[in-house]
Amino acid sequence: MEKSREPSTQHHGYMSDKGNYLKRMGRIEGQARGISKMIDDEKYCIDILTQISALTSALEVVALALLDDHLKHCVVDAAKMGEDAGALRIKEASDAIARLVRS
Repeated sequence: MEKSREPSTQHHGYMSDKGNYLKRMGRIEGQARGISKMIDDEKYCIDILTQISALTSALEVVALALLDDHLKHCVVDAAKMGEDAGALRIKEASDAIARLVRS
């Protein structure tokens, strides 16, 4: 896992919605456990694949929301600090988008 590039005193854009992110992630964890149970219970493979698709979609919703928060807060704040800082955050966002598209 990559180390954070932010000082510990910096607040990230998602902090204002942290509770909702944690709730979503809790539901996602539950979905993953449910899929494991389906496999353990030897459920029909198409039903398991349907649940995996739902889990993937749920993760994508969180990822896109985090990306949106990053652009609205981290990138905007960095751009106010100067061209180099803004360019770095834009590059990070572009790289993150590329990773999401590949997944």
